[in-house]
Amino acid sequence: MGSKKLAMLVIFAVFALLNLLYMEFPTCTLSDDKPPFKPNVPLPGTTVPMSTSSSSVSVVTSDQQEKEEIDPLLPPPKATKSERISWFRRKLPELEILKSTTKSKRFHGRVLELYNNNCSAQFFMVWLSPAKSFGPREMLAVDTLFTTNPNACLVILSNSLDSPRGYTILKPFLDQSFNLVAVTLDIPFLVKNTPAEAWLKKLKSGKMDPGSIPLFMHLSDLTRLAVLYKYGGIYLDTDIIFLNSVTGLRNAIGAQSLDPETKRWTRLNNAVMVFDIYHPLMHEFLQEYSTTFDGNRWGYNSPYLVSRVIQRLGHKPEYNLTIFPPNAFYPVNWLKIPRLFKKPTTTGEVKWVEKTVQDMTKGSYMIHLWNKVTRKMKIEEGSVMHKLISTHCTVCGNITDSHT
Repeated sequence: MGSKKLAMLVIFAVFALLNLLYMEFPTCTLSDDKPPFKPNVPLPGTTVPMSTSSSSVSVVTSDQQEKEEIDPLLPPPKATKSERISWFRRKLPELEILKSTTKSKRFHGRVLELYNNNCSAQFFMVWLSPAKSFGPREMLAVDTLFTTNPNACLVILSNSLDSPRGYTILKPFLDQSFNLVAVTLDIPFLVKNTPAEAWLKKLKSGKMDPGSIPLFMHLSDLTRLAVLYKYGGIYLDTDIIFLNSVTGLRNAIGAQSLDPETKRWTRLNNAVMVFDIYHPLMHEFLQEYSTTFDGNRWGYNSPYLVSRVIQRLGHKPEYNLTIFPPNAFYPVNWLKIPRLFKKPTTTGEVKWVEKTVQDMTKGSYMIHLWNKVTRKMKIEEGSVMHKLISTHCTVCGNITDSHT
């Protein structure tokens, strides 16, 4: 064998050994104790409406490993309860997402490492789908977040984005020096010493019906509650377009709809939640999730959960809770939002677009895009959405081609 080939083999072996050591011995090992954060505090000049009375990743993983970690667990169609339980019991050994692994145990340390950057606010998103499906629409959510909250920190809880492919996807934001990291989540750690710990134990026993709805949706609902309880900050869905800074908000949730006569909220939504660390309401949400979980009813463990808990408990002074009206986070409902994607074709429509853009820019923190409805809709040039995104983005990639 030639000397050059031998040298190349030696170099390759050294890099492989270093990567193995990196995986087996994390650079940061911290205890499970209470994170040393200060709760969010309002910033000067922030107007809060009156409430109603009711670091980069360098962990190597193969595409096959990534696929196994984020298996959406679509249960057999039309399966009975007993059939689903038997099916899920067989799948349990494959579910890395329910385990604490060498990689996931770095979660706490990596979150604290990011938050040592003097963040103006702590943001969390959850992405349990494949990295390749984190597309232009999700990128716009991250883009507008940092444009309107440039000194904030964002943790994306995602096994699939915590990978070389995920690093490549998020690199446009890292190149802008935004405080962003994708971290493999550690669900056992997140629910430890919370009411949801018993729920996870029962699920992993294989004796619980996981439901007919894909499990990753329920795990997303659980994770957003647990991470806000243990760290405090702001949770956001990935189909959000930011219009104004939210770093001054504290202990807040938004109404999705109001009673037309009483003007009191009829439904809340958990797509945007802002809470202090260890807030008692977050504890109540986790308790409700653990004791009333139903994997067969869409929204039952999510928006309906926060609605029924707050409806039942009332607005206690110690909660220090603000319930925002719909225009704050959900200014357009899912039935009417398609109009915002359309280019105006008449003088009247042009005036409507201009007024809508002006009103939303002044009166809303963000727009929820209701991806189930709009994911396949093209954002046409000149539309309300195109104008709002164009003036609230930094990277600004693929605005008109962000549909799938």
